[in-house]
Amino acid sequence: MAPRPRRRMLALPAVYPCEAIEPAPLLASLISLAADIAGLRAADVDALPALRGAAREAVRIVGLVLVLLDGIVRDAPAPDQAAVLGLSELHVALQKLRLLLADCARKGARLWVLMNAELSASELRVLLGSVATAMDALPGDVVRASADAEELAGLVSRQAWRAASRLRPDPEDDRAARAVRSVLARFASGVSPDAEDARLVLACVGVDTWLDCSEEAAFLEAELLERLETGSDSDNDNDLVLIGGLMAFLLYCRVVLFDRIDDSGKAATANRLPPRWAAGVNLNLEALQCPITLELMTDPVTVATGQTYDRASIKKWIKSGCRTCPVTGERLRSAELVPNVAARAVIEQLLLSRGVPLHEPSSKHRCAVDKTATPFGAAAAGGVRLSAAFLMARLSSGAPEDQKKATYEARKLSKRNVFYRACLVEADAVPWLLHLLSSTDASVQDNSVAGLLNLSKHPAGRRALVEAGGLGLVVDAVNVAAKVEARQNAAAILFYLSSNLEYCEEISRMPEAVPTLVRLAREGAYRGRKNALVSLYGLLQCADAHGRAVSAGAVDALAGLLGSSAGDDDLALDAVALLARLAEQPAGARAVMESSELVTRLVDLFGEAASRSAKEHCVALLALLGRHCGDKVLTLLGKLPGLMPALYAVIADGTPQAGKKARWLVNEIHRHYEQRQTPASAPAPTTGDRVIHV
Repeated sequence: MAPRPRRRMLALPAVYPCEAIEPAPLLASLISLAADIAGLRAADVDALPALRGAAREAVRIVGLVLVLLDGIVRDAPAPDQAAVLGLSELHVALQKLRLLLADCARKGARLWVLMNAELSASELRVLLGSVATAMDALPGDVVRASADAEELAGLVSRQAWRAASRLRPDPEDDRAARAVRSVLARFASGVSPDAEDARLVLACVGVDTWLDCSEEAAFLEAELLERLETGSDSDNDNDLVLIGGLMAFLLYCRVVLFDRIDDSGKAATANRLPPRWAAGVNLNLEALQCPITLELMTDPVTVATGQTYDRASIKKWIKSGCRTCPVTGERLRSAELVPNVAARAVIEQLLLSRGVPLHEPSSKHRCAVDKTATPFGAAAAGGVRLSAAFLMARLSSGAPEDQKKATYEARKLSKRNVFYRACLVEADAVPWLLHLLSSTDASVQDNSVAGLLNLSKHPAGRRALVEAGGLGLVVDAVNVAAKVEARQNAAAILFYLSSNLEYCEEISRMPEAVPTLVRLAREGAYRGRKNALVSLYGLLQCADAHGRAVSAGAVDALAGLLGSSAGDDDLALDAVALLARLAEQPAGARAVMESSELVTRLVDLFGEAASRSAKEHCVALLALLGRHCGDKVLTLLGKLPGLMPALYAVIADGTPQAGKKARWLVNEIHRHYEQRQTPASAPAPTTGDRVIHV
């Protein structure tokens, strides 16, 4: 099921009751709605980042509405159809009021609510007016059922009108918003703001910890990407400038005002979880890893045996033809996947405690990320540059704890914003991150590698890394980094560097580079193998890398991936693509042909493959083997019964390029066997060619 689009903050859609609805169910729904709003605790309202006084008044008025509705149900005759209009207007107003209060109390959106206090006040003013209008529209026979009901309806109407006319943002909200604008103005001028102004704002909205700051920034990032997806208009552009400035403000606060990423924030997050899960966050993180990929699940689902897996990995498992539970080995009675809501809640809180949104950006979000190459306003640009300069000071001369925090901040800052990456490169982050690869602290090393990976996605970052002499350090990190994740990320850096032919040639000339990647492809976990394969594919643009790969045993390593992976598995597909690139050189083709079992497995894979790309990689590899190894491979291919149907299928349904290779291979196999069947002493045919051409 595709996720529903997220409702925009402070947009208040409501469902208008249908005209034919009976008054009784409408009244029951109204009572439920009013009870939800009136049941808000005073402490919850007082904790709002803005409009606390107005919200208290709105909740009090809805409490009076609830008393009125209860009285109508108890004392009045059943409302007739004439009452539907007034009750429907009240229903819509209460729906929107509930959404507005929920938005104002939304976790992570406190700064955004503060800066939109005027808009929220305007919405609340309209809604209170709608409540008053609905009271006036109630039919007389409904409110005159008792003197109390008539008097109460009039009281609600008067007080709602009065509250709407007097409604203004709280004075302290205005002071905090002015402080934010002052900070943004200083950012735009390239001047560091007064720390007390920043602390005033954070105190006003209740942002007390580094974790709170990260949650606010994560919310604003999601809002930014949503607006980039929906296109441009004047209001949207203004929002982008404000969001960009607020993200820079939160980034500056997180980097400058909080000395360390303390565990108190994580403990507070754990305490907000349901009691039965709170201990699990600290005691059993392995339970949140998918048993197939051994990575943290992002969309946990439960299968018929009761085991929980990440949706993507278990779907791939089932699609490959496996109908057993990977953990228990029991046969799955059905392929139904049930979302594990409780596990998802724990994982979401765990990621938020690290300042990471639950979902990686969708394909649309990835396109939106590309639009962040320029800053949204001078304030955003100035704030990020000031934060990057502060981080570089900590990286270059800070105490070990400062460096630890700074590497983590650099990792986060460079993750999904192209302009942020550019600012870090301009601030000379790359040489210092390379320097910290030799740290004895595994987390500092891990964060440095991840930061370099993010910066290597930027052309200037790749250039800075090579100019700083970092290629050898990255290769060493693939070999000896303390954490598995760091080794995997270091391999991915080589992939991004190989996109530049000059860098690719320099890496391929390093004696340890290609053997290191081959070793990771053979021995690594899934993600490490994946990164090693794509990096090797990039390096094999260079002729020097072919011989090194063959000497390092790349063919055997790739054969192992074919033997252990399903036909449509992406590792098997990558392995075939890499074998095809190796076979472009005669030495690589001969290395592949040394194992007849490997060629047989390739043909089996060709017949089994579900995807078009897998088939096309297979036919490209077999055609290269035919060109470089001649009769030896043609004799073997002709004996394999499943090959010809697969080749004809590619000729019929494949791309023109793949079809051309398949036709060539069919004709060569036919010609080879025709020549073998013709006696050596027989005269050459005088009319035409007896080979069947396709």
